Amino acid sequence: MSRTDTGMRVAGAWLAIASVLLGFVLVGHGPIHPDLALQMHIIANNVTLWVVVHWAAAAALSLFVVASLIVLTAGSRLTEHWWTLSAWAVVPVGALWTMTTAVAEATTVADAAAANDMARFSAWWAFAEGKANGFMFLCLAVVVIAGNEALSRQQITPTWASLVGVVAGLAAFAGWPLGMWFGIWLGSLVWVASSFVMALWTLWFGLGLARTEISVSSARSSSSGA
Repeated sequence: MSRTDTGMRVAGAWLAIASVLLGFVLVGHGPIHPDLALQMHIIANNVTLWVVVHWAAAAALSLFVVASLIVLTAGSRLTEHWWTLSAWAVVPVGALWTMTTAVAEATTVADAAAANDMARFSAWWAFAEGKANGFMFLCLAVVVIAGNEALSRQQITPTWASLVGVVAGLAAFAGWPLGMWFGIWLGSLVWVASSFVMALWTLWFGLGLARTEISVSSARSSSSGA
């Protein structure tokens, strides 16, 4: 097995684990209420769950970073185009931005909510919300990666599944600003639901990578032999 194939299998395994964690996180997290006081009350009533969910989110996002860095250095067909190379480079940027949010919400935000300290809660919530915009970049990266899979001749997931990943990523990208910037609760619900579907696709894709040899070098060798 070539170094590229090894890299893809390792990246796929980490991507699958990250996706499972992200799915559980989204189920435990739920949509965000546009009323900040009510959101603080929701967190205060479930502090332990909120902390666990956000530490799990930090772990999931860290693994997305690991998977993307391995893909970027493996030299496979996944990064042979400028748009896919750029998308995989955006993944760690978006994940690291959002990971900062997860850590802040698991610590300072949770503590402020438990202490009923609205001033501190508001300040740290604004910080966390700003950093969480990185998730939008992560969603767009998945859109490009899934779209490339839908058009690829060496598909890891079926075309219809990749297209579902594209739609889910776009819906998550749109749902976040609707919920957080414009205070539309339905937008936040769309963000959670579509992000969960997106995580299902990245899980499928990761599992496929973990058991498939897809290196560019292997493909070229086959073509030369023919």
